[in-house]
Amino acid sequence: MKFSDGYWLLREGVTAAHPVQVLDVTDPDGSLEIHAPTQPVRHRGDLLKGPVVTITAHAPMPDVIGVTLTHFEGEQPRGPQFGLTGQEAAVRTEYDDEHAVLTSGALSVRVARTGPWQVDFLAGGRVLTSSGPKGMGIMRDGSGAHYLREQLGLGVGTSVYGLGERFGPLVRNGQVVDIWNADGGTATEQAYKNVPFYLTDAGYGVFVDHPGKVSFEVGSETVSRVQFSVEAQRLTYYVIHGPTPKEILRKYTALTGRPALPPAWSFGLWLSTSFTTSYDEETVTSFIDGMRERELPLSVFHFDCFWMREFNWCDFRWDPRVFPDPEGMLARLKDKGLHICVWINPYIAQRSPLFAEGKALGHLLRRPDGSVWQWDLWQPGMALVDFTSPAARDWYAAKLEALLEQGVDCFKTDFGERVPVDVAWSDGSDPERMHNYYTYLYNQTVFDVLRKHRGEGEAVLFARSATAGSQQFPVHWGGDCEASYESMAESLRGGLSLGLSGFGYWSHDIGGFEGTPTAALFKRWLAFGLMSSHSRLHGSSSYRVPWLFDEESVDVLRLFTRLKLRLMPYLYEAARTAHTEGVPMMRAMVLEFPDDPGCAHLERQYMLGPDLLVAPVFSDEGDVTYYVPEGAWTHFLTGRTVTGPRWVRERHDFLSVPLLVRPGAVIPVGAVDDRPDYAHADGVTLRAYGMRRGARVTVRAGDVTFTVVREGDTLRASSSDPSAPWALAAGERVARAAAGTGSLTLELESP
Repeated sequence: MKFSDGYWLLREGVTAAHPVQVLDVTDPDGSLEIHAPTQPVRHRGDLLKGPVVTITAHAPMPDVIGVTLTHFEGEQPRGPQFGLTGQEAAVRTEYDDEHAVLTSGALSVRVARTGPWQVDFLAGGRVLTSSGPKGMGIMRDGSGAHYLREQLGLGVGTSVYGLGERFGPLVRNGQVVDIWNADGGTATEQAYKNVPFYLTDAGYGVFVDHPGKVSFEVGSETVSRVQFSVEAQRLTYYVIHGPTPKEILRKYTALTGRPALPPAWSFGLWLSTSFTTSYDEETVTSFIDGMRERELPLSVFHFDCFWMREFNWCDFRWDPRVFPDPEGMLARLKDKGLHICVWINPYIAQRSPLFAEGKALGHLLRRPDGSVWQWDLWQPGMALVDFTSPAARDWYAAKLEALLEQGVDCFKTDFGERVPVDVAWSDGSDPERMHNYYTYLYNQTVFDVLRKHRGEGEAVLFARSATAGSQQFPVHWGGDCEASYESMAESLRGGLSLGLSGFGYWSHDIGGFEGTPTAALFKRWLAFGLMSSHSRLHGSSSYRVPWLFDEESVDVLRLFTRLKLRLMPYLYEAARTAHTEGVPMMRAMVLEFPDDPGCAHLERQYMLGPDLLVAPVFSDEGDVTYYVPEGAWTHFLTGRTVTGPRWVRERHDFLSVPLLVRPGAVIPVGAVDDRPDYAHADGVTLRAYGMRRGARVTVRAGDVTFTVVREGDTLRASSSDPSAPWALAAGERVARAAAGTGSLTLELESP
């Protein structure tokens, strides 16, 4: 939201009051409290004028400092609140006539007590960012609405990332971003997953602790500052020091929650009925049998909306006209080794039997006059489940439990963005603050049901909407994209942006959701989709089984599905890192190479885990241009090397994609290529790439940790099972030895 009219003026009707000096400083309970008048105090008469801003600094954990701006403290507390998890931090406060300082770990906030208004955030003696004169402010617009605003400086060359899953340019500089969940597809500035957190490549990130609408001006109102504002009497934000982008994400997710670890089976291929296509058990079985006949490994089958009767979404009952024997059908599908996913949403159509039930029990969201809130967009007469009510959550969860007992394994939790503000929540939550937060309660409710009934480590969703903290309930997918290369690219930008916002896993509709892809586009998207965290074939009005496109599509799907399954020892460790550290599986290049300026703006390639570079192909012809950082990188599929830093131009057929291994990496490759959930250490192959003499690399496969050391021209490997070390001379290609849990092959790809 913009308040100014150029550099000198405010917009018509806008008034502003900015802190200009420090009146006094106290340090209660390890925090720093400052009272700052918005006009100079020259004599006692100036003490009779307002407003005064109360500024409080505190530290919830090391290297993280929270700053709260308050105008009127008498405002009633309004929910919901983000659930933040602090850690014990040794906080130091000090102040004299010149400055007031609070320090947590390596990060300090310093407020000037003399001269112009200045708040600096420092680490290692260096200023990371600052709030200068006319940065903090109490703003009122022409309607009288009251806002608190902050502006933090952007250094020369600093790039800003994150703010959720956004489909425009990856670098946010110059963009206006409103944190407000919307069902807007992947082709607009709207987003399903809005997160009031941004990450920079200058050693810090910023999290605005407001679950409702936060308006960001990222170098777009004042080009040298990031501005954020909320309509409230209190605004809290946290500055998080890295110094690296990975460290910032580790600390941000420690504060807001780390992703759960999805089950290994979820990393296999998912196949959907698609949305408005016609299907019954015979159709479903033909797809599954067709995949098996063509040796296409399938892990999950998904039933989209029409598993329920039209206009009844959601009643959680199989349409008896189409699926007369759901328990028997699910048993037959599970006998084929499949896991089952079904579509749900948090809306209850008026025709659903649950509408009357939910209304009578008080579980549906109401207007201030007590009537049930309804509209006709999406489902006729639909209402929303009021997840602020524990009883409503239990009621909704009980419906899902019945499906789990039938044999369903997981849920696609669609929607959750279209949440009105002219309502009264059962717990008294503020409607503006609940608009974005609703998705957190929705997906938490479903995830908790799965965790309760399937066990820890077996819960997984396919969720569309999200906010800060929702990363705890994976997996998330990119929403409604079109069948085009442009939409494929915008989907990738969204996924990388989400990863830079604290989310560990991400997927997308292979081939695009709206429309039917050409055979060429489908094959290019297959390679991208199988080299993603999670992989799903799904469309709107057309099926996504590969033989409906051409026979080569079958070959492409087979190759990349089996490649992904062979890579499961490597991928599952990357997933474990997302779970334990908050570092995503699919990583924007800047996350791995923050000191390489060539990586700052890269958005058509990414790192899959720490050591694999993927550059999807966005053309029928197969022409692709990508950037290789420093060192000798190796094409995983061909063994050809490419030395960087430089840009590379290549042409790839449909059975190939740029997939390069980082210099010095050891990639554990599994012995199984027909399922993702196998003993990853049994028969594992360790492929060593360009290890330098004296280098030592530790990798994990399953429950076994392997250490590979290069001594001269020999590679030696040992495992956490101390049964057998062995050596491989550089002139030999392969050596084999027993490794406790199975045979191990160590390959030396380059000397």
